[in-house]
Order: sequence, then structure tokens, then C-alpha cells
Amino acid sequence: MKISTTILSVAIGMLALSSAQSVWAQNPASDYPNKPVTVIVGFPPGTATDSVGRVLSERLAQRLGKPFVVDNKAGQGGSIGAAAAAKAAPDGYTLIISATAPLATNPHLYTNLSYDPLRDFAPIGLHSWLPYALVVNSNSKINTFQDLLTQAKAQPGAINYASIGNGTTSHLLMTMLMQRTGVKLNHVPYKGSAQAQTDLIGGQVDMTFDTMVSVMPHVKSGRLRALAVSTLGRSKYAPEIPTLNELGVTGFDAGAWLGLLAPAGTPKPIVEQLNRALNEILDEPETQKRLLAMGAEILKGTPDQFAAHIKSEHARWGKLVRETGVKIE
Repeated sequence: MKISTTILSVAIGMLALSSAQSVWAQNPASDYPNKPVTVIVGFPPGTATDSVGRVLSERLAQRLGKPFVVDNKAGQGGSIGAAAAAKAAPDGYTLIISATAPLATNPHLYTNLSYDPLRDFAPIGLHSWLPYALVVNSNSKINTFQDLLTQAKAQPGAINYASIGNGTTSHLLMTMLMQRTGVKLNHVPYKGSAQAQTDLIGGQVDMTFDTMVSVMPHVKSGRLRALAVSTLGRSKYAPEIPTLNELGVTGFDAGAWLGLLAPAGTPKPIVEQLNRALNEILDEPETQKRLLAMGAEILKGTPDQFAAHIKSEHARWGKLVRETGVKIE
């Protein structure tokens, strides 16, 4: 019995397609990425998360050969972006660079979040640690942290502080500082670092607690004055600035971390490929130089380590929210 050439060709083609599909099913990362990847950032342009996210997206694009395009979806302390990422197709073509607030603090502050930080994401890897700096206008009569305490105790509620939004890390850190020192300050929330710092430089507010990534260019230019940093040890980026721990707020140690995540259900080979690429990028001297020049410190790890970190931070910040009584105003 003879088999026609056409039938044989079709059979071979179907076999090849079936084999290719089988290979992809076993390793969906084999041709990933084969189109542009969207990287959601839940904060406005000019914030620390955005600045770091653009550096890493640029390097991921160069390393993996396809565009990694930043999409700013700001609002609700980063949670609007997190919600969009959680609902995206779990195929590796929508990622999110997220921070402490959307994953660890907002779930304890908002009652209407449409995502679960512990179930709705596939953590890829931590990449950045962001110390915060307490800053005032360079023309302020507050020259030192002790000046701040003295004036705040003399006039409770008279000093205004800006945050980059209700429930954000900058808001929580200032709330924690007030709790630890017994002073009362007046909260003025903004929608991002750029607006808050513009008004601080213009004298409309008295101070802010924000990432060193976003405030240090203004400190170096002389428009803002740094009083203290939020971590136990001094920052490598600006070692001349004392810590709150040194200045009498014993044990004060806080900041924000950033990490890369995908929607839950993203194939494990894609998550692992992205983790390898991310860690290789973080090992590059040029990437380290760029991030450290901003004031961001390098973090690395596996997807499982990042998942454990999110769980631990979720519990830690939930405890702080309960203890301080922070509410979304």
C-alpha cells in the first residue's frame, strides 16, 4: 500500500507540531520572551520604585532580547498597580515591580483590595533595599533632629509633614517616629514623591520622610537638608547623615524593599528564568553602580526566599499598623 506524499507531509508536520507543543509544555521558557513584556509600576514617575524599575527593565530588555516596557499604574499606595498585575494572564508577559506597601502594609489598611498578596503572585526575586531620609527645606529653622523634637514638643501639631500618600511607607515611618518620640505632627498626604518634594522645596510643608533615591538629588543640590536616615547603620551612599538610632530613637530600623513578581500561575520555568536574569543583572558592576548612585542597595535571592520574605513582612507591618493605629484618612 502506498502513502501519498501529501498525506505523509501532513503527518510529519502534525508530528513536528505535536513535538514542539510537548517541548513547550515541558519547558514554556524555551522561547521566552518572544514579544514585549509589560512591567507594571504602581507608583508615579520620579518615585524610587519607578526609577529603579526603569533601570532594571532596561537591563532585562538588553539581556533577554525583547522590550520590557514600564507601565505606571499609580494610586492607592501602589495597590492599583498590584491589582492589575494580579489579574493579568499568567504567561510571563505582565510583571510588576512592587514595594513594601502594596504587599505588606496596604492589606492591613484598605478593606477593598481586590488581590491577596500571599496568594495572587508568583514572586521572582528581591532586588533593592531603600533607606529613607528625614529631610527639611534648606531654609528651615530646623537644623537638626533635636531642633525638630524641641519645636514639635513646644507646638504640638504645628509642624506639617508630607508623605507620598496615605498608608505608604513614608507615612508609616513618620507615624512610627511620632510614636517613639511622643511628638505630634500634622500629616499632609500627596500623590507621589515629586509633588511632595516640590511643595517641601517651596516651603508649603515643613518636612518629609522619603527614600534616599528620591530626596538625595535635592539634598546634594542644597535645596533640602537631611536630618537623619531610617536604618540602623549609616547609608553607604551618604555616610555623613546620622541614623535615628544614633540620635536617640533606639532601635529605629526601617525602609522599603522592592521586588519583581508575576501573576500567580506563571509557569515555574519562566519564573526561574527571570530570577536568573535578574540576579545576573544585579551582579553587573554597571547596574550596581547605577542603583547605588541613586541610594538603592542591592538585594538578591530565590523565588522561594522572596515568598518567605513577603509573608514575614506582611506579618511585621500588620503588627505595626495595629500598634500605631494608622488609618487611611
